[in-house]
Amino acid sequence: MSRMAPAGPAGMTGPVRSAEPAGQARRRARGATIRSQERAASELFAALYPRLAGWVRKLVDDDGTAHEIAAEAFTRLWARWTKVEEPSGFLYVTAANLVRDHWRKLERERRALRRVKTEEAVKQQPEAADPTVRMLVQSLPERLRDPALLYYYADLPVREVAALLGRREGTVKADLHAARELLRAKLGGNHDRIS
Repeated sequence: MSRMAPAGPAGMTGPVRSAEPAGQARRRARGATIRSQERAASELFAALYPRLAGWVRKLVDDDGTAHEIAAEAFTRLWARWTKVEEPSGFLYVTAANLVRDHWRKLERERRALRRVKTEEAVKQQPEAADPTVRMLVQSLPERLRDPALLYYYADLPVREVAALLGRREGTVKADLHAARELLRAKLGGNHDRIS
């Protein structure tokens, strides 16, 4: 038997309908908001992903890396979706930062590879005919010894020596000059061997 509501203004009576609990209404509204956000995100992805990946491709010259960076930019956008006011700007700035990170990583890898090649080249050099010169070079201060070994023993150009040591070319040239002068002074009258 249903309960009857008290008579209303027109004197009508009827069954009492219980109002929807507030929690259910909030959950339903939140679900609708989430579906709306997901739809907007999906539309944004469809509209911007190909252009973003193409732009990154021009910067990194590799399809796989371009797609990884573009996907990572979108992933970072999704993580901040409700806080980002301009999604397309966020995507391009994020992708640019990721491209810079990629370039830095490549440069670190190149440096490491050059270092390994240099170390191998130095190891493969035959011992000098005059062991005293080699010993004198080894006795130089590290600041002067490293460029001397790389330039004279590994036969690397000044530009590569500078890149490997993280110095300017002019600094490397000055260090090589200082190393030669020190070696000349230590060799005394036999300085014609140092050129």
